[in-house]
Amino acid sequence: MSIDASVPILMYHSVNDAPATSARALSVAPATFAAQLRYLRRRGFTGLTFGELCERGRAGQPLPPRPIVLTFDDGYADFIEEALPVMIEQGFPATLFVTTGWLDDAGLNAVGTPPDRMLSWSQLAELETAGVEIGAHSHSHAQLDQISASKLRAELTDSKRALEDRLGHPTDSLAYPYGYSNKRVREFTREVGYLQAASVGNAVAMPAGDPFRVPRLTIRRSTSSPAFARTVNRRRIRLQYAPARVLTAGWAVARRTRSVARTGGKLWQ
Repeated sequence: MSIDASVPILMYHSVNDAPATSARALSVAPATFAAQLRYLRRRGFTGLTFGELCERGRAGQPLPPRPIVLTFDDGYADFIEEALPVMIEQGFPATLFVTTGWLDDAGLNAVGTPPDRMLSWSQLAELETAGVEIGAHSHSHAQLDQISASKLRAELTDSKRALEDRLGHPTDSLAYPYGYSNKRVREFTREVGYLQAASVGNAVAMPAGDPFRVPRLTIRRSTSSPAFARTVNRRRIRLQYAPARVLTAGWAVARRTRSVARTGGKLWQ
């Protein structure tokens, strides 16, 4: 990806007053979300989808004034109930990264236990007509850097094919579950046909960044109004997200050590 300015890409999950316990920390209250989007509109931000941002970068096209990207992970039902009406009202698009095995009507393809009420296939089609980009978030929300090559390929291709079959067009964007990836995961992501992929990173997307390692900024229930303003205005980002970055770095070392111990160093790069 080659873009002409750093861009804040926000990572949301659930937008709900009473989320499931497992989803609470990464959820945002609807009133808070509405206030955040009103702030963005007042301050002159222009929304892009994740795919649009990356495509402009590949094509060398200029960005609009004060670009910002809203992304949502997992596929919570409250996205269409709570988040979408606010986005339409305030004029912002978004990218929704869907865990296909968690969809409400996944049927025989259902896997695991979804963290809360989830969207259905028919609702994904409705969301596309409203300007929402639908991207993949794997099939079972697996830790992609901890699984075998065959399982990794299945996680990446099964979700991509399911979305493409149901929606009728290529699925170009992926978000790594938990933000976890390594060189092998990123190479597989490219090989199976994705054009770009989002991590977490808690940093702004920079010019000439890796299109398969695009960082996002986590928005939590605990994100205050001043913290949100600093985030979208790219002020004190490193300081504000320092605790999360330190924790992430520590987990990366531990996860790599565990992976090498488990496989004898044969699978992991």
